[in-house]
Amino acid sequence: MKFRLYTDVHEFYNDTYDVLMNHEAQNMIILGNIMIGHEGKDKAGWRDPANWLMATVSNENGIQLTALMTPPHNITLYATDNIINLEAINCLVDGLRDHDIPGVTTEKSLAMYFAEEYAARKGLIYKTSMEQRIHELKVVNSQVKQFGVVRLLEERDMHFFPYWLEGFNAANEYGKTEMTIPDDLETYIYRLSSRKIYVLEDNGMPVSMAGFTREMQAAIGVAFVYTPPYYRGKGYATSCVAQISQIALDKGYTKCVLYTDLANPTSNSIYKKIGYTAVCDSLMLEFKSREEKNE
Repeated sequence: MKFRLYTDVHEFYNDTYDVLMNHEAQNMIILGNIMIGHEGKDKAGWRDPANWLMATVSNENGIQLTALMTPPHNITLYATDNIINLEAINCLVDGLRDHDIPGVTTEKSLAMYFAEEYAARKGLIYKTSMEQRIHELKVVNSQVKQFGVVRLLEERDMHFFPYWLEGFNAANEYGKTEMTIPDDLETYIYRLSSRKIYVLEDNGMPVSMAGFTREMQAAIGVAFVYTPPYYRGKGYATSCVAQISQIALDKGYTKCVLYTDLANPTSNSIYKKIGYTAVCDSLMLEFKSREEKNE
């Protein structure tokens, strides 16, 4: 096995793109990130490839394992054709011995194998931050009840959008239950300018939101699904996701992809009702020192 650490994002993209496309929906995160780096149009925050950790493990048959970390986020992995090669994992961990990895987010079995080996080598422990399921949709269920209309997020929505986005983040950040609203609007303006977030209005009142993330050749990611507490239980999130999923299909994408938290049975049932089906399970694992174990 041969470990290779990359410093050129274009080389990494050229070597791994076709491999990752074998499971496009499963690799939405890593594919989307290397496309961002390859295009080089957006280097805001974590998006600057100069700070990335990019690596592959290969043998005579080609790449067996692909790894990408965009600090401060977890490392993401893909075992080619989902065939887990323990020798490749050992080779990767050995190659990363001088790097600090905060955690791993990837297909469940691969995440566990990597975490066991990395934690043992580094004298760490690991814990599960989130159990996820990756879903894809190719046809929206026509029986889903529709409410109101969706429209793109606009500047006039900035009086509530920061609160909604922070509410979404709080629900998706390792069990976080409190949210804060920074004085700096840069993050929210960035999301507004992306023109990828939609608001559902019912009788002229904003009641829910959802948006797009990474755009692939055939697939597009769906995320930022949020309904404020006082509007929940009315079917708004279902309608919002169904409508923007149809928008994506109408634009020519053949499938929509989203992640769900398995601890939230409500969201999982909502997406199944819309027409989303499971692709695979994914784990988000966090590494900690043994001293932090009981903190």
